[in-house]
Amino acid sequence: MASAHGSARIAVASFVGTAIEFYDFYIYGTAAALVLNSTFFPNLSPLNGTLAAFSTFAVAFLARPLGSLLFGHFGDRVGRKSMLVASLLTMGLSTVAIGLVPGYDTIGAAAPIILVLLRFLQGLGLGGEWGGAALLAAENAPEGRRGWFGAFPQLGPSIGFFAANGIFLLLSAALTDEAFRAWGWRVPFLASALLVLVGLVVRLKISETPVFAEVLRRQERSSLPLVEMVRRAPARLLLGGGVIITCYVVFYVTTTFGLSYSTTGLGLSRGAALGLQVLAIWAMALSTVLSCLAVDRLGRKPVLISGCVFTGLTGLVMFPLMNTGSTALIGLAFALGLAAMGWVYGPLGAYLPELFDTRYRYSASSFAYNLGGVLGGALAPTVAAALAGSSGPLAVGYYVAASAVVSLVCVLLLPETRHVRLGQQVQTT
Repeated sequence: MASAHGSARIAVASFVGTAIEFYDFYIYGTAAALVLNSTFFPNLSPLNGTLAAFSTFAVAFLARPLGSLLFGHFGDRVGRKSMLVASLLTMGLSTVAIGLVPGYDTIGAAAPIILVLLRFLQGLGLGGEWGGAALLAAENAPEGRRGWFGAFPQLGPSIGFFAANGIFLLLSAALTDEAFRAWGWRVPFLASALLVLVGLVVRLKISETPVFAEVLRRQERSSLPLVEMVRRAPARLLLGGGVIITCYVVFYVTTTFGLSYSTTGLGLSRGAALGLQVLAIWAMALSTVLSCLAVDRLGRKPVLISGCVFTGLTGLVMFPLMNTGSTALIGLAFALGLAAMGWVYGPLGAYLPELFDTRYRYSASSFAYNLGGVLGGALAPTVAAALAGSSGPLAVGYYVAASAVVSLVCVLLLPETRHVRLGQQVQTT
């Protein structure tokens, strides 16, 4: 068991890295909703430009499973710590580079091509990040407290999103629209360089997890973690990915699509919409913490089941609330959507690692997590925009509710893992 000082260092290292990497990831989503269409796709109509920007957003989700397999392989072979450093560098450097890419007016068609390549690298980095951070917390946690330790990497997205939207909000308030579109949107990407340095300092000071260190001592490393996870736990890989689908759907419908819809469809100013989302993200942080506390007392499945039900109900009321045009009710819709995300997302920091054996845990939990990201998040803004355009915004709410049903079924088919000991072989049959 880690000392109090060691526990604090583990919590900070698992939290800081995910906060920085999700900040990098989210600033792209915010930029895609606000400015990338006109900067990189100026020859398209506003609707098609928005769809094109959201399509580049989706590229990273396609890269994330590849990143999970790449970093997961070496995380299961070499160690958790080294891959946490490598994933942070991959994500951070590609984010800074996005801030330096000239627009379409300067280099023509090369601009969106470079943008897509860098977005792909972002996806690779994030694909390896979550699994390492979750395992750092879970494999160091005392028995009976994995849910709470797992809260720290799960809080990273909330704080990363707050920082991402907060900096865009400040820039929107400080700059004219012309200056924001010309260069202001690049500032959040360039600022990532400083954040990555902070993350590296923290992560270079941590030690390897005791669970994986024991695997090394016994010389029990898997030679091919990818093959072993597919052979031993195929159903859990698919069902584990299915559990997280609704998290990504409700999150990106609420944030990326919600930001675009509230500004272009409901006439809310960019600053007002960003401000509402900055306030609403605290609902996600709170529900993440509460759900992580609950899973140590009640078990993983009861909390996840209730979270899926809440997410489905949220999808049904979200757009009726937004369509009132009331700023307060739009803010409430954002808060409900983000609270739903945190409720389901929080327990997964403990639950997904518990589903798999130590020998291939990094690869398997990362792949399941990022598979859910592809299925739930890659096209969520694009699907939402298409549904709203063809069938109206209420159809987007039904899309959220349907994703909740899919995740609920997956939770029901998976076992309870509250009492699993991570140092022992996990039964998968």
